[in-house]
Amino acid sequence: MKQSRFLIAVAVALFAGQCTWLLDAPLLVDIASEFDISIALAGQVAAANFGAWAVSVVISGPLSDSFGRRPVALLGLSLLCIGAFLSAFALNLPTLLATRVVSGLGGGMIPPNSMAAVADVVSPVRRAETVGRLMAFNTMASVIGIPLLALLAELGGWRLPFLVVGIVMALVLLLNWFWFPKVENPGSRSLSVFSRYRDLLSIPVFRAAFAVNLTQRMAFFGLSGYLAAYLIDSYNINLAQVAIPLAIVGVGRVIGSYMAGPVGNRGDRMTVISVASLAGGGLALLLLSIDVPMWAVVGLATVSVGLLSIGWPVFMTFGTEISGRSRATSVGLLGASNQVSGVCGAAVGGVLLAWFGFPGIGYLCLGTVAVSSLISALFMREAGAKLIID
Repeated sequence: MKQSRFLIAVAVALFAGQCTWLLDAPLLVDIASEFDISIALAGQVAAANFGAWAVSVVISGPLSDSFGRRPVALLGLSLLCIGAFLSAFALNLPTLLATRVVSGLGGGMIPPNSMAAVADVVSPVRRAETVGRLMAFNTMASVIGIPLLALLAELGGWRLPFLVVGIVMALVLLLNWFWFPKVENPGSRSLSVFSRYRDLLSIPVFRAAFAVNLTQRMAFFGLSGYLAAYLIDSYNINLAQVAIPLAIVGVGRVIGSYMAGPVGNRGDRMTVISVASLAGGGLALLLLSIDVPMWAVVGLATVSVGLLSIGWPVFMTFGTEISGRSRATSVGLLGASNQVSGVCGAAVGGVLLAWFGFPGIGYLCLGTVAVSSLISALFMREAGAKLIID
């Protein structure tokens, strides 16, 4: 196996999957307009996607650990491709919700399978750095991919981006067919879902990591999921005009993910993550509550999103350190907390938006990171030092 080709295949799969995952946010206004529904209700399209993703990461981890990385990679990419094409031709909201479930099921397979495959071939010394760089490239989707897809939506309607994503996913599937390693030694062919999860959940610090990641990512998804709608609604701009602000905010995600590499090698990494998330949550509440020029909001959102992006890659690396031969299961279970937070962020955010307006999203962000920091302080002090079990 050529490691460089393998890492390229993993990187493009993560990038394309991230584009599919984040595609709903800039299209909410147009979807709401076509189906004659509120933005809050249209936001449940993202909730359906996140919910299916959460189910998928729970199932795909044991599948990958038991039957190999390549079959799971190809299956996930196939479902992403099919789901995108079907979404482009959805005739009503229930149909669109169903097609986004298909995409979520496929997309949920990619991160845990990919990160486990990387952990299989990259030494522990370089693992945090490699994961951080892959996540930084992955988050380039919000800088390049999503703004370009938003421009396509402005030119050809909200269905065109789904069609383009379907074509791109077909090409990514072809690349992974040739470059993802064909010869593997996955170990036991027994699925052993419950035993794998039982072993992981018997580790107290892993349970705490699950809760901390879930609450932190609720803040991230709450802000990210409704930022485009906030800019469009508050500053009377269209999808084409919101593309540049979204790209700038995406730079914050890239920087935050890249910083996860050096943070993941620190002995006080959990303290750093807690401080960063609290600052990010506070900035989210500030930018959604004050009346300032649009570019000031964009600047604050860039910093907030960057700070809220540091934790997730670190938790993925942490999962591979303590999980032994159940690496995909570990990343998948942490990924489930990631996606459940997406469901909660979109759903609870929609409720708070209806009750309090956009400042309600800020209340969600600050409240959830405060809870995550408390859990981390009480239960994750022993996670500062790396624990590697192979």
